[in-house]
Amino acid sequence: MAYLRQILYLILVYVSHSVYGDVRYPIPEELQDGAFVGNIAKDLGLDVRQLSARKFRIVSENQKQYLGVNFNNGILFINERIDREQLCEQTLACVLTLESVVEYPLKLYRVEVQILDINDNPPVFQRSENRFEISEMASPGARFPLQSAHDPDSGTNSVRNYRLSPSEHFILDLQSNSEQIVTAELVLQQPLDREQQATHRLTLTAIDGGSPTKSGTCQIIIIVSDVNDNVPVFDKNVYRIVIAENVPKGSLIAKINATDLDEGTNGELIYSLSDNTADRVRKLFSIESENGEIRINEMVDFEEAQNYEMTVQAKDKGPAAVPAYCKVLVKITDVNDNAPRIMLTSVHSSIPEDASAGTLVATLKVTDRDSKERQVVHCHVSKNVPFKLDSSFTNYYTVVTDGDIDRETMPEYNITITCTDTGKPPLSTNKTISVPISDVNDNAPRFTRSSFTMYVTENNAIGASIGFLSAIDPDLNQNGRLSYSILDSLVHGVPVPTFVSINSASGVMYAHCSFDYEQVNNFLVSVQAKDAGSPPHSSYVTVNVIILDQNDNAPVILSPLSNRGFVAEEIMPRSADPGYLVVKVTATDVDSGQNAHLFYQLRQPTDESLFTMASGTGEIWTIRRFGMKDSLKQKLVVVVRDNGKPSLSSTVSINLSVLDIDRESASNVAMLGNSGPWTPDVRRYLIISFGTISFVFLVAIAILAIKVQKGARGDHGYCCSCGMPFCFKRKDSLQGVQKTSVNFQLPANYTDVYERETVPQTFHYDLCPTSNSPMNDFMFLKLHGPAAPMINIKTGSLLMEQNGKESNCKDTIQSHKVRRVINVQVP
Repeated sequence: MAYLRQILYLILVYVSHSVYGDVRYPIPEELQDGAFVGNIAKDLGLDVRQLSARKFRIVSENQKQYLGVNFNNGILFINERIDREQLCEQTLACVLTLESVVEYPLKLYRVEVQILDINDNPPVFQRSENRFEISEMASPGARFPLQSAHDPDSGTNSVRNYRLSPSEHFILDLQSNSEQIVTAELVLQQPLDREQQATHRLTLTAIDGGSPTKSGTCQIIIIVSDVNDNVPVFDKNVYRIVIAENVPKGSLIAKINATDLDEGTNGELIYSLSDNTADRVRKLFSIESENGEIRINEMVDFEEAQNYEMTVQAKDKGPAAVPAYCKVLVKITDVNDNAPRIMLTSVHSSIPEDASAGTLVATLKVTDRDSKERQVVHCHVSKNVPFKLDSSFTNYYTVVTDGDIDRETMPEYNITITCTDTGKPPLSTNKTISVPISDVNDNAPRFTRSSFTMYVTENNAIGASIGFLSAIDPDLNQNGRLSYSILDSLVHGVPVPTFVSINSASGVMYAHCSFDYEQVNNFLVSVQAKDAGSPPHSSYVTVNVIILDQNDNAPVILSPLSNRGFVAEEIMPRSADPGYLVVKVTATDVDSGQNAHLFYQLRQPTDESLFTMASGTGEIWTIRRFGMKDSLKQKLVVVVRDNGKPSLSSTVSINLSVLDIDRESASNVAMLGNSGPWTPDVRRYLIISFGTISFVFLVAIAILAIKVQKGARGDHGYCCSCGMPFCFKRKDSLQGVQKTSVNFQLPANYTDVYERETVPQTFHYDLCPTSNSPMNDFMFLKLHGPAAPMINIKTGSLLMEQNGKESNCKDTIQSHKVRRVINVQVP
């Protein structure tokens, strides 16, 4: 049955969300079985007729079922007598908690039955009889403690008074302590006379405060002894002892002395602490029973108690000995055994690094448990910190700033506070507080270098990274978060953002265009690093962007000039001696450095035994004389290759006509074109070309004069006559050659090469855009000199003038049209 009750109780706990209001019934204890407690059905709002159907029941946490319910009328009644003292002992509040349960639907009610105490228990003495042996010589006023009675009831129902049966020799003296517990002492009022009455029988009655009152009694039997008619007498009624709190355990602190005029055993005394001495005093002090020496059992502490009081009893060994009592007062003196105590009352979580002098950091209180004479405490903070200690009130101090604070130098200070008392020897206490320093924006960004140099190979991909900048800011968070930006400036009249951009967060620079070394080989960019503080700080640095040359231009053959596609016509006398200079092939390469270093090679000659070629100069020489069997039509194929990686090349074919004329005549024919091999069409073309070139030459001189005049006025750049707003000028580069897709890496030992190998011949030609053609791949060369047809320096082919109009060229550099002037000399 008990097991089922436990299971039911657990179920009721789990459905505690269905608990409804509480009902409380106050009832007195000791009610008879069946006594009315309350109409629980009415109080809970339940229908009496449905109690059984809804399985109404009461569950108690106790094993006993003290209460029951009448299902016919809903009355809660006493099922078993309730003893409050057995149920709750002597606690003031005694509540019996019940759980009322109904099902269908399930509801849970809490019922509390308050058990009220009734005065149902009388006071009871531990012993029914208390014996005293008192000498007839006992002096009036002698006191004898009596045993206390016990009452299990609580409150006012417990023991409140004692009463002694009438006696002419004894009276009762009642005393109560702080807890209102009453104790009784038997006081001798008149001297005893054993011969008149050897035994006195008294009745001690203990009375409680209930209504009606109950009482209990015990018998007091007093036996009067004879002969030993002298009591011990102490030298002092009150002994006053002063000891220091650091007295070692076992030390003798006092010697109590009493005398008894009787002889023998009646005069031999035994010392002891009286029954009225508190237990904590007995724990600290003890007395030798034979000689009255008081020793200390444990170390005493002035800070816990400064005074102790004990009662010493001296009793002789004779029959019916009468004890004598004296007071012993022990005063504890202070020694400096407590160091000062430092208590932080408030500490700032952090202080800004620009805090002014006197800014509050922490507040602390200093106490010392020792006596006031030693409570004078001196405090100071550790050295070499920008803080000091101010005294605001008694025992209160404040830590304030006292100097400049720099978070970047010291992000956190550990301030050690030392307090020392004035005792002997003095005692000290250290307290360390950590003071974090909060950041302010007091540092400007600093670049890791005074200047940056970045290298990028021409023909780079647009958007490619060309390098990165780095700057540092020792400030924290927003104050140290940097953003990079490019300052507005011009490079050859074009805004810098047209060329490069920078990632504001990482400092990585990107190319905004594909660079051409032949147009621009370096430029400067000013970059700003700015923090996000308030107010913000910034710094600047110059970035030198150097464009590296790539072998993206093939050699351009300048001479000999071809007049029919890629075939050039040359003549030589058949009678030429070995070593005769047949022709000199001249080429140029707009790249720089090794990419413009040219090599000449003779390929596919009609007869390999007839000709040889100098790889460095491009000169073709005869090896032997022409024989009768040698062909008068020789074809020479010359390949011009640069020294780039990979190498690029151009080819020219030369049709060599061998004539049976002397050397001087052959030279005149080759130069003037007046001999038989020149056809009338060729003469006509030469005349037209000569006239056209002469006209263009005059125009070029006029343009050059205009440019020189503009340059004297401080114009920037070199602008051609066709009105271009932006152009570059280089003496050693050609424009209009289509780029190759060659890419190469920057060598570790790279040094920029600004000089290139010069060509023995120099030409003078103009590069200008046409008015109606968007040609980007071709440039037309206008040679000034005798027999100067125009050539395409992209392919090296000869272009003849048509319709009497001069051809123009066009090139684009960063969306700007450029005109270039190059000087070439023809031998």
